[in-house]
Amino acid sequence: MKGFRLIDLIGLLQGLSMRQVFPFLAWRHMLTKENLKADAFAGLTGATIVLPQAVAFAAIAGLPPEYGFYTAMVTPIIAALFGSSWHVISGPTTAISALVFGALSGSFEPGSTEFIQAAITLTLLVGVFQLALGLARLGALVDFVSHSVMVGFMAGAASLVGLSQLDNALGIDLPRPDKVVEFFSQLIEKAPSADWRSLLIAAISLFVGVVCKKYFPRWPNYLFALFVGSVVSISLEGAQNGVKHIGAIPDVIPGLSAPLFSIEVLGDLAPAAFAIALVGLLEAVSIARAVAIKSGQDLDGNQEFIGQGLSNTVGSFFQCYAASGSFTRSGVNYEAGAKTPMAAILAAGFLFLILLFVAPLFAYVPIPSMAGVIILVAWKLIDFKELWHIIETSRAETAIAIITFVSTLFINLEFAIYIGVMLSFLIFLNKSAHPYLIIISPDPNTKHKMFRAADTNNLVECPQLVFARLEGPFYFGSVEHIRRKFREIERKHAKQKHMLFMVKGVGEIDLPAAELLIEEARRRKRRGGTFHVQAKAVSSIQRLDRFHVSEALSTEHVHTSKGDAIAEIIPTLDQSICGTCTARIFNECPGLVDGFDLEAARLEEATARELELAEALTAETKANKKSRKTRKK
Repeated sequence: MKGFRLIDLIGLLQGLSMRQVFPFLAWRHMLTKENLKADAFAGLTGATIVLPQAVAFAAIAGLPPEYGFYTAMVTPIIAALFGSSWHVISGPTTAISALVFGALSGSFEPGSTEFIQAAITLTLLVGVFQLALGLARLGALVDFVSHSVMVGFMAGAASLVGLSQLDNALGIDLPRPDKVVEFFSQLIEKAPSADWRSLLIAAISLFVGVVCKKYFPRWPNYLFALFVGSVVSISLEGAQNGVKHIGAIPDVIPGLSAPLFSIEVLGDLAPAAFAIALVGLLEAVSIARAVAIKSGQDLDGNQEFIGQGLSNTVGSFFQCYAASGSFTRSGVNYEAGAKTPMAAILAAGFLFLILLFVAPLFAYVPIPSMAGVIILVAWKLIDFKELWHIIETSRAETAIAIITFVSTLFINLEFAIYIGVMLSFLIFLNKSAHPYLIIISPDPNTKHKMFRAADTNNLVECPQLVFARLEGPFYFGSVEHIRRKFREIERKHAKQKHMLFMVKGVGEIDLPAAELLIEEARRRKRRGGTFHVQAKAVSSIQRLDRFHVSEALSTEHVHTSKGDAIAEIIPTLDQSICGTCTARIFNECPGLVDGFDLEAARLEEATARELELAEALTAETKANKKSRKTRKK
């Protein structure tokens, strides 16, 4: 049995190329002297940026600062080696940190040994889920999650992050912000007793961070904010007056340590781990695509899944908490001129060297200063411009964003993700179940009599033949909607007993869809008409043959072009009607009967249409007047 498994493993590995197993081999030829110089500069820039971020994000996650450093040093190396993007920098992020805190703070005391152990175990699960999705080549799954989910979730998570720092900024004790009513009642009650030193330090740090970002965008604004906050605290003798400080960081070297392998704990953490894995992948892939558009790189979404999964899986054995791609650091990495993933590896190395010298200085950083920086991070995380764009353009996406946002505030973070994702799928399914079925007619004002929407373009239709074009999926989910549309056409176009049904871009036609076509053909035949189908794709015609649609309708009623269909249908129409018809919309229309005045008939028909329109407008005006009188009463 062991031999059999070994043979299977060898066969599997033989089916993979070296570049699939070791994707970093694909860019080793890019490691030229010039590129390495550019990567070193970008790496040094990234190291200075992640230094204060690692501390801030670890605080958001409820962890000591050193765990932010571990995550910022280990995970970007693994993600760079085994991911797909040349520029994405992985490590601690705001959203993932907030999710970690939300998943664990209800069961463990933040900062405690149990909390830290659970966070590391959670990271292992996150990595395993991500790795499994990547190996299963399910990278396209993130395409089905609405962008509005992330916008709403980010806004909710950022709000919670910002509110969670008010107690540190004010120097008072407050409950967790997800207990909204209790939190604000306590805030109103205790705000007058806030410590003015803590408030001043937080406000100055926040101000310095904003000003530095605005006027010196290339400078590490968070680092300067913490530095100024520390100077203010020293000048105010904050430590002697009760202002809390971060304290000395015991060790900046990540040690090898196994996560907790407990079935009970793993089972409890699995739902939250999957939500975090999903958010992490959405973040990383979205960032990778955005940067790839600028750099011109071909991106492999599945490989990016694998890289993220391995970074968290391996990172969990080096005391890292869950990580993902960082939008800020990835953008800075690209703008700084990074050429290869070596920039991320060098950034981790530079961070380690810097920490050897500056780690003791974090003992002088006041927690209110950190609170000011985190509030700034949370504010920047809310994309107000995108929120307003969603509200202006789509009610469905607005509903997704708002529901996800509210769920984040009032329920919990990971459940909010599930709600948002479920809403995205439901809206997607609802849209696919309601494809657009439109009545079309040739437009005489176009060069080749292009078929356009008859109602919106006020086009004349054939009195015997109706053209219906389907724009959307045609499968079991949309069958009932299309059946209702067929009945509606049957009522509104009762005299048009013949129909040409054109399927456009419908993809896979399944058995229920085929049965609906046969059903409609039989109904038309009972009414003395015919039913024709036009499908351009050869695969669609083959499916119609497989489901016996061509046999039921007869092959003469299945067409690959409108021209062939019209040429086939026109001779079967009632020629006595055709002989006196004023529409004359087809080149194939037969000649007029002797003595028929075409222009007079057209004028008479136009006059009749104008009278009908005038009557309809009069009736509508009367109805509006009656409605206004009723409202006044």
